Amino acid sequence: MSTAPGNEGGPDLTLGIPVDEFADTAMRVGHVGDEAVLVARRGKEFFAIGANCSHYNGPLADGIVVDDTVRCPWHHACFSLRTGEALHAPAFSPVSCWVTEVIDAKVFVRTRKEMPAAANRTEPGPRRGRPPGRIVIVGGGAAGFAAADKLRRDQYQGSIVMLSHEDAAPVDRPNLSKDYLAGNAPEEWLPLRPDHFYSENGIDLRLNTRVTHIDVAAREVDLDNGGRVAYDKLLLATGAEPMRLPLAGMDLPHVRTLRSCTDSRAIAARAGTARRAVVMGASFIGLEAAASLRARGIEVHVVAPEAIPMVRVLGRQMGEFIRRLHEEHGVIFHLEDTATAIDDTKVMLRSGGTIDADIVVVGVGVRPRVALAETAGLAIDRGVLVNAFLETSAHGVFAAGDIARWPDRHTGENVRVEHWVVAERQGQTAALNMLGANEKYDAVPFFWSQHYDVPINYVGHAETWDELTVEGDIAARDCLVSYKRNGRVLAVASMGRDVASLTTELAMESSNGQGDPGIKAA
Repeated sequence: MSTAPGNEGGPDLTLGIPVDEFADTAMRVGHVGDEAVLVARRGKEFFAIGANCSHYNGPLADGIVVDDTVRCPWHHACFSLRTGEALHAPAFSPVSCWVTEVIDAKVFVRTRKEMPAAANRTEPGPRRGRPPGRIVIVGGGAAGFAAADKLRRDQYQGSIVMLSHEDAAPVDRPNLSKDYLAGNAPEEWLPLRPDHFYSENGIDLRLNTRVTHIDVAAREVDLDNGGRVAYDKLLLATGAEPMRLPLAGMDLPHVRTLRSCTDSRAIAARAGTARRAVVMGASFIGLEAAASLRARGIEVHVVAPEAIPMVRVLGRQMGEFIRRLHEEHGVIFHLEDTATAIDDTKVMLRSGGTIDADIVVVGVGVRPRVALAETAGLAIDRGVLVNAFLETSAHGVFAAGDIARWPDRHTGENVRVEHWVVAERQGQTAALNMLGANEKYDAVPFFWSQHYDVPINYVGHAETWDELTVEGDIAARDCLVSYKRNGRVLAVASMGRDVASLTTELAMESSNGQGDPGIKAA
């Protein structure tokens, strides 16, 4: 994550660029005054928008043009070239949009388009029936926030009540184990929207509020404070909770899971005086936390039962690369080992050794919070079962995010995916469907992980595979790793090949779920 860029050079767009410098779908960055502006061609049309993604300021010119949109190479956000609107998470804010003029075979950009009074609000799409008067969202994470934001951007005028057990408004959770924990991102970067966003948009956000029961027949939810909230449509976005180890010492103050702002703040506070940390688990969260603590100069030990980190998700070659990468940065692994107890100063291992520890971070996975859905009588199968429209077995009750198990057309299976961007995009689709849009959720799953200066992108979903192919060089951090089953590409992990990652996503979107989507490196 970086601060907002300034003038990035390139031609002065007020003086024009020759039309013949643009092939179809070509992009070029110039500037208007001090603002970097992207000019893109689509057929005979030219568009101009802000050059940097509103999510983490990724360079849009390094992405791809798809129809009249551009996709960010970093985290696959998508923007309208016509309006600058953020169309797909993880971006929610628009980029600037400019008027283009073609005069004497040159493209000129001089005037910024005015945003509507309600910035970044879309024209509502087709809907069936009357919109609900009251929508209740249970959960203050990625899916819940994205749904509330989308409802208002789609001009929903009814009541929105957002019930969150968290003590903070929705935050950029991936940053809690990355730059924020490493000390490279200030606290003000964490909120997905400032506090005043909720009141200004008529979103009744209630923090520190737990829902204890859902009465599907009465269309009401019970709260832990004794109150009841009625709904016409309900979105369950309760997310997941970190798993805890059945060990003595798990409740000690220096032992933390890493899921919330409170967790990350507590770990960062202890890191100020700590000399040594133990991370339990070689998961994405665990190893991102290890990298962040190493950035603070703390000695880090990782204890995990597997022989190769993340082998189940990424395979042996990528797992061995990640282990070497962390070792190069000083992380000490204790693989094929587990902890048996934790005390005030150390962690005891099954192998008989001990590790001194000022901080212990437990990153051994999460479990979906499905208790509410289960007691309400909703269909459950290792998550909350939903249809292609993200509606549960109860009419008018939707589910999105870490709890939702949906029919994925790309694999032909019901899947549940614990990824941030998936949760956000599901929240957006659920919002539209609560308004009667009847839109299927068929986005291709995507996530990214950051280890020191090495980002890893992953598109698709492969719980198992029978073939793994590597194009490029993993050690050189320039590769495309494909995970296949029965000859079909189910997922692709990449390093240093952002455009190939985007074209993989596009090919999977375009496929009908049958056959190899034909992924090739760019």
